[in-house]
Amino acid sequence: MATITWTLEAERWLKDIHEYIAADNPQAAAQTVQGIFDRAQLLRDFPEMGHRYWASSRNVRILLYSHYRITYLIAGDGAIEILGVFHGALDLARYEL
Repeated sequence: MATITWTLEAERWLKDIHEYIAADNPQAAAQTVQGIFDRAQLLRDFPEMGHRYWASSRNVRILLYSHYRITYLIAGDGAIEILGVFHGALDLARYEL
């Protein structure tokens, strides 16, 4: 079972997602953030379930949840590092993954 850590950047993305949705619907915001977190927890048992991100030389993968892309790195020791959570409309090429 892999360990999962969230980068500060990923935590900021989650907070921003929550704040944006909560402006209209606090309950939906909580459900969305919890759903993203729960989806990421599946990586403990299935670390390669996301597809490989073609634009990175590292083992960066993308796991989908609704309109969001959870980007993560599988380290050499098998640990999972959540790098960010991006809305599907964002161009990932603008970010260094």
